[in-house]
Amino acid sequence: MSSEVRVPTLGESVAEATIGEWLKKPGEAVAADEPIASLETDKVAVEVPAPTAGVMGEYRVAVGDTVEVGAVIATIEEAGAGAGSARPGNEAGVSAPREPQPAPMPASAPAPAPAGGDGDAQTLSPAVRRAVLEHGVDPSSIRGTGKDGRLTKEDVLAAAQAKKDTPAPSQSAAAPAPAPALASGPEGRARREERVKMTRLRQTIARRLKGAQEEAALLTTFNDCDMSAVIEAREAYKDLFAKKHGIKLGFMSFFAKAACLALKDVPSVNAKIEGDTIVYHDYIDISVAVSAPNGLVVPVVRDVDAMSFAQVEQAIADYGKKAKEGALTMQDMAGGTFTISNGGVFGSLMSTPIINPPQSAVLGLHRIEERPVAVKGQVVIKPMMYLALSYDHRIIDGREAVTALKIMKEAIEDPMRLLIDL
Repeated sequence: MSSEVRVPTLGESVAEATIGEWLKKPGEAVAADEPIASLETDKVAVEVPAPTAGVMGEYRVAVGDTVEVGAVIATIEEAGAGAGSARPGNEAGVSAPREPQPAPMPASAPAPAPAGGDGDAQTLSPAVRRAVLEHGVDPSSIRGTGKDGRLTKEDVLAAAQAKKDTPAPSQSAAAPAPAPALASGPEGRARREERVKMTRLRQTIARRLKGAQEEAALLTTFNDCDMSAVIEAREAYKDLFAKKHGIKLGFMSFFAKAACLALKDVPSVNAKIEGDTIVYHDYIDISVAVSAPNGLVVPVVRDVDAMSFAQVEQAIADYGKKAKEGALTMQDMAGGTFTISNGGVFGSLMSTPIINPPQSAVLGLHRIEERPVAVKGQVVIKPMMYLALSYDHRIIDGREAVTALKIMKEAIEDPMRLLIDL
């Protein structure tokens, strides 16, 4: 007797998903509530748990297929009922559709090969699979340090570094056959292409950002900010802060609290448009842009105005960890009234961030750079950062946007304002 595995409820307004990967192979033992598949939705990756214990049966859909909520994607057989024969390609007829093969890669980057002594294909998470493709390493030659011996991204990066440190083989060694060249570039050098289908998350990011450009009247105002006071405060108290709260004191909590001052004084920056109505919020939920394996995601830190610096730092750190592990949920990213995006961690000097609909404004942070500035008639070197506030001009006037950004700048340059709410 078998049990059907159905696509669970994915969240508000999410009706379908794509099969990202199978976490269990036909014939493997499965415990109740154990994840057996990963689904990619418009926002996050969602694991599908086994409805009952038993043996993994047949796949009803293949990796890459689009499935709707409630659709049957696999079966779970009773333990002992054909468990030993429920392997792909056996007489019991349990079959698994072949997964789409990765796009061709350069000859110097071998395609991921099956791993494991029994010849079964090793299951790779999306982050690990991407790292394997980017670094051209053979997963079958890497010893996994994750749960149940599974590969982690760190395992792949370590193997890639070891590969770089290994001396190149002699010219007499047999070289792999070159991949078909598309055309000859300068000096006869072969050029190649790789085609990779966009994930649902990347498609959604592209659609939402393009929609924001087409619908909103986007404008960006800039200012520069002297980071001296925040840097000095952080250096003076970071050890005591970490000892007391168990979390590092970063810059994001300062900017989050500075944004709260500005959003309270200029409510339109914390508002949104619904039809012909402006919706003002008496709370501040800040979406913090976080880099995840499949793209940029924006989990929401709620009621930031009521949180301490330590609580803000802990919330951001927790979301960053969950994003790297692909463990963010729909609830983590639902809502948000204002966004902070820190391109400075990647080295950006200046940018014009795009708002995160239906929000009306986003603060862009950039790298800290020592520059000569005039102070009381003297040229001095200061650690400076460019701040950018992009906003929807339909709801926020230029005077309001400039005022809000100026409040944030002044709060960062004089952190005492954060304490006395000035």
